[in-house]
Order: sequence, then C-alpha cells, then structure tokens
Amino acid sequence: MGKIVISSNVTLDGVVQDPDGSEGFERGGWFHQFVGSKDLEDWQARETQEALGVDALLLGARSSEWFASRMVSGVGAAVRVSPEWADRINSLPKYVVSSSLDEPQWANATVLAGDAGKEISELKRKVDGEILVYGSYQLQRTLIEQDLADELRLVVFPVVLGTGRRLFDETSDKKPLHLINTRKIGDGLLFYTYEFVQR
Repeated sequence: MGKIVISSNVTLDGVVQDPDGSEGFERGGWFHQFVGSKDLEDWQARETQEALGVDALLLGARSSEWFASRMVSGVGAAVRVSPEWADRINSLPKYVVSSSLDEPQWANATVLAGDAGKEISELKRKVDGEILVYGSYQLQRTLIEQDLADELRLVVFPVVLGTGRRLFDETSDKKPLHLINTRKIGDGLLFYTYEFVQR
C-alpha cells in the first residue's frame, strides 16, 4: 500500500503560492528572497535525500509542466538543483492528475484523467512505498479534503506575506495531525513532519 506524502515550501503565514515568482503574484518570489546560501544548500540536501527515498511522484498538471520544463531544459530554476536530485526525479514514475492534459512533457509519466479521488486511491493500492507530491497546491487540497494524504512535510520560510493562496484555505472539517519531527534547516528555515490522523 502506498503512502502519499505532501512536501511543500510555505511562508510563516502558510502561503504556498508562487514561491519562485513565475506566476506573476505580486508577492511571489519569496523562496529565494529571504534566505541565505547556507539555508538553500541545506534545503537542497534535504530535498535530494527525500527524493532518493520515494517510489513515485504525484503532480497536478501545472506543476508537472513547471518541473518538466526545467528538468528538460535545465534552465529557469530559482535554485540550482543537484544532478543526483535531477536524475532521481527524471527516473521516477510520475502520475499527473489532469482532465485536460493528453501527453505529459517528460518520460515515465502517466496521466490520471478520471475522478481524482478514485484514481489516487487506486494508485495507493498499486504503488508500494512513498508517493511524493510537490507543488500542486490544488491537488494537495483535494488529497487533504478526501483524507488521501498520509504525511505532510513543510519547510517554513521566514517571511509573512499577508495574502496569497494557503494550503489550508478551504477544508470542510477539522483535520487533526500528529507531529512526528521538527528540525532547523540552515540558519533560518524550519522543517516540520506531520502525519494525518485518520478518523
């Protein structure tokens, strides 16, 4: 049985929108504006370790296109990625939730075009190991809302934006979580790991 792990970078006030500034959000670009090189170096090491430990990626269509364009071209990323991370991400099986996408841009990708909840439940039965969700905040909300997510990993950046899309903007009910771990990354980032309490 697969385990769905949401891995997200967030601001101190919970904003996940436009971390690299490419979406045109007026307060976007917060990912690299407020941290030092030690933070990003340690962040990259954590990301690489995480990628090496998972068995598949699950993405929304826009996040899939964003990652694919940078992985194929190797340009445009706010942070230089390690070759080890890039090789691992490229080699992983990828599942893209989309009702409009026909052909994903990169190798090893399968489009999940049906009912998202059913498709992802089936994916959890099919994949043995961790299924990592990057970006894709609309998909993340669906996973949380439908109790399909098993673990939440947050890297908190030291900035308050005051506005923007948040991961937990729209939940229909309380979502209890259990803290598994917390640690500092670099000099200014905090990393939290929670598991969702299944009711």
